[in-house]
Amino acid sequence: MKRTLNDLIELMATLRSPNGCPWDREQTHQSLKSYVVEEAYEVLDAIDRGDLDELREELGDLLFQVVFQAQLAREAGHFDLYDVITSIHEKMVRRHPHVFGEGEAATAADVEVSWDALKAAEGRDRFGHLPRHLPALLKALRITEKAQKVGFDWPDAAGAREKVTDELAELDAALESADPAALADEFGDLLFSVVNWGRKLSLNPEDLLQHACDKFIARFRQMEAAICARGQSLDELDLAEMDRVWDAIKRGAGGTDR
Repeated sequence: MKRTLNDLIELMATLRSPNGCPWDREQTHQSLKSYVVEEAYEVLDAIDRGDLDELREELGDLLFQVVFQAQLAREAGHFDLYDVITSIHEKMVRRHPHVFGEGEAATAADVEVSWDALKAAEGRDRFGHLPRHLPALLKALRITEKAQKVGFDWPDAAGAREKVTDELAELDAALESADPAALADEFGDLLFSVVNWGRKLSLNPEDLLQHACDKFIARFRQMEAAICARGQSLDELDLAEMDRVWDAIKRGAGGTDR
């Protein structure tokens, strides 16, 4: 039997009722923050794996967190889930005048221009709506995208690449100065400039770093397995020997030879 959104709302209300679940009754907006983030990332994992059955389940888990937050707000007399739905419905209609009004947008690029103009007309600060908890790499990307839209940008990727070189030189100078605060500041600037360079190359730094992390983990596991196959453990090898096995794995040799 297909369940409806109302069924889920009623379920949540029951869980929060005096005769409901003790754990659910103790939760607050703050205590549930990490669950919202975790469920969102699990949705991303399902998408990356192309697992639609898991995606259905993870979307349900994420929806449950939305319903949970709305129930807490309802109990406090602020809003309920229907207010949330009404708000996003009205916003999407307002932001799509080319569909629901007399606006025109022939391409996706036209839609983006219109979207930005509508947000500006609403009096929104250009950077004010960036979530504070947005992953830093993604946040840097969004910041540089917003700057680019008003022309504050390198004309090409070469300019952004030169900025990376400049920031690296400033980081080296901070290293020589032995100033921890300057070192931290310059390292942050270097990371920001690398993200900006990636944007000019049409690369998503968040996705690329995730891929690099996955690749490192896979190779590390291969290295450990190869070493264990020789009857050794990582603790028995020095860095030079581990590097040799690592390089062999990168070359596709498997790293099993001595």
